[in-house]
Amino acid sequence: MRRPRLAALASTVLAVATMAALTTPASAAPPSRDSRLWVNPASSTLQAADSLTGAALTNALTLAAYPSATWFTGGTPDEVRQQVGAVVMQADATGQVPVLVAYNLPYRDCGRYSTGGATGVVAYQAWIDGFARGIGNSAAIVILEPDGLAAIPWYSAADGTEQDCRPDGSNRATAAAERFAALNHAVEALTALPSAKVYLDGGHSNWLGVGDLSERLIKAGVLRAAGFFLNAGDYQYTANLRAYGRWVSSCITWVVTARGDPDECGDQRWNGGPSTNWVGAAMNAYGQWSQDNPAFALDTAGVDSRYVQQLAGRTPLVHFVIDTSRNGAGPWEVSSGYEGWCNPPDRGLGLRPTLNVDDPLVDAYLWIANPGTSDGACLRGDPGPLDPARNRVDPPAGEWFPEMARELLANAVPPVR
Repeated sequence: MRRPRLAALASTVLAVATMAALTTPASAAPPSRDSRLWVNPASSTLQAADSLTGAALTNALTLAAYPSATWFTGGTPDEVRQQVGAVVMQADATGQVPVLVAYNLPYRDCGRYSTGGATGVVAYQAWIDGFARGIGNSAAIVILEPDGLAAIPWYSAADGTEQDCRPDGSNRATAAAERFAALNHAVEALTALPSAKVYLDGGHSNWLGVGDLSERLIKAGVLRAAGFFLNAGDYQYTANLRAYGRWVSSCITWVVTARGDPDECGDQRWNGGPSTNWVGAAMNAYGQWSQDNPAFALDTAGVDSRYVQQLAGRTPLVHFVIDTSRNGAGPWEVSSGYEGWCNPPDRGLGLRPTLNVDDPLVDAYLWIANPGTSDGACLRGDPGPLDPARNRVDPPAGEWFPEMARELLANAVPPVR
């Protein structure tokens, strides 16, 4: 399954430190917020608000009052060092922690919607070294390369399945190995910092199988990082992501500590296990999963019981964070190929960003995406120019979409008060 278009997210690169800071009126501030996470006073959301009026302005200011990630998508090593340094300096001054996204891998997004990135592994390594120097000794949460592991050029899984990621100009013989080399270098550079927490890409619960993702994470150095992140820019339910992340962490633990075979890790594609007498079905992504759910296709008990048996008392090792910026109403249920990830109507904000999570494996709920921006011209197989789901021309990727911002606020779970 293709992940959502990330061009909208990549456009949210930090304005340089000399930009005049915009301020949010007290009336638009959220009633509660995790004060440990930094809110960018020059975010792209506030920049959009500068040209809005009325309800659209109020909506943008409300969204801008919550902490969301700052994206870095290019520039020279020295430029990214200065840009990252400007962010952490401002966050340091408030005693808060910024969320930084590094998004500059060669052949990012498989050369599709968010094409771009460094020209090669050596160039990327120099860029990420500049990124790390910008952080220095400051505290930061680093989201390392959305899609970086879920979509690897010319990657073949252990079962021989080839990934549908074949960007023009990439070398079939070397592209996958170069991706792992680039990410391992990034993990090494960033984990050497005293106060940075680094998370690798984990896709989401309706994409890769658990064993496939676990194998990729191990190869990319997840055991040296703080963990992995899920759902960047997507709409999957938090409950499903928590279950999926728990299974990935359990699978990694079983593979590493018991030399288990990742192909034998239970996942969302078939939910049978000891507790179901090995009766199973594919899990439904359009409902919320839980143990002993009366809807069998939403029941995690079978997969959970498989890991209890495999781990034999071992504790899952690897933590993760979840992007809850747009998943309050869950994914849009549409037929395959209808671009359900692209500006889906009637979605809602999810849980507010916080480091206080009632799950021992979940380090945070974050807004990795910046809610309110467009995913692009969503034609859904039609010739266009109208988006047939909205009967309008959608804004270009990365531009402010007042209609989506209004929907996200109106359908937020929990509500925005």
